[in-house]
Amino acid sequence: ILATQRLAMDLRMLSRELSLYLEHHVRVGFFGSGVGLSLILGFSVAYACYYLSSIAKKPQLVTGGESFSRFLQDHCPVVTETYYPTVWCWESRGQTLLRPFITSKPSVQYRNELIKTADGGQISLDCKESYILHMIHLSEELGYRMLLLNYLGKIGPKTPLKAAATFSVGWNTFACSESLEKPLNWLLFNYYLTTCLQSSVNKHRHMFVKQIDMDHVMKAKSIREFDKRFTSVMFGYQTIDDYYTDASPNRRLKSVGIPVLCLNSVDDVFSPSHAIPIETAKQNPNVALVLTSYGGHIGFLEGIWPRQSTYMDRVFKQFVQAMVEHGHELSNM
Repeated sequence: ILATQRLAMDLRMLSRELSLYLEHHVRVGFFGSGVGLSLILGFSVAYACYYLSSIAKKPQLVTGGESFSRFLQDHCPVVTETYYPTVWCWESRGQTLLRPFITSKPSVQYRNELIKTADGGQISLDCKESYILHMIHLSEELGYRMLLLNYLGKIGPKTPLKAAATFSVGWNTFACSESLEKPLNWLLFNYYLTTCLQSSVNKHRHMFVKQIDMDHVMKAKSIREFDKRFTSVMFGYQTIDDYYTDASPNRRLKSVGIPVLCLNSVDDVFSPSHAIPIETAKQNPNVALVLTSYGGHIGFLEGIWPRQSTYMDRVFKQFVQAMVEHGHELSNM
């Protein structure tokens, strides 16, 4: 209700500002009458009606157990509230592309974290993206941490973690790759991300030349080609199909042993809706899928000017806080 009232106030304010602007800058004598002003105001009203009826919708909540569903409704109500995407930018690609440029980057003090692996290597954790910084900032306020979905599927209930939240997961790597290879998606995302991957590994070219044909890697034109020539070889997979099968978290969702909330947008070109494991989620009482109609890939922009936070941030904060403060209720249900 509060979200609806806030949007209504925003729309009224926008309409009022538009009317004042038109009164001062547009001649009412357009075609000898006020037709120009009427057309613009009429279009604004029609767009507002279309937005409220077709764009702003409540997310679909899919859970494998009634107790988890009730828990979320009681302590994480944002997952049942209407999501109002930014009125001038609700399309998937627009949300995905604009999010890094629109949202602020909160100041977060953290140190680079190195994890030593069994084979003597090291993994460096370094958080720079704005959406990660927002979550770290919220976690810092509450004193919490996060981890990865594939790990949870592999380890099952043995994990020491109490709960987890994931956002815009690419559930099926094959479907993700196919979606990103569509002409427009390749032009907007795939080619650029491929060049970023190539640039990253080329900095350490001397470390891979004995094992991998780096000249062939640098000629890759898509993420799939890069993974076939570099990633799958680097990690010892016989084929790229073996790698993509192992990298797809949908096949491990049934093994997750702690409460996990997964937020996805069904218009995400990185994770197409037909690959979201809805039926699998219904079979695991620890899993809850929150599926919005719009939001793109790690976008979820909302409000007139989504500078400070997104719907994803609100979901994250409410869920993590709910699990820490009320998580014991799930074990009693």
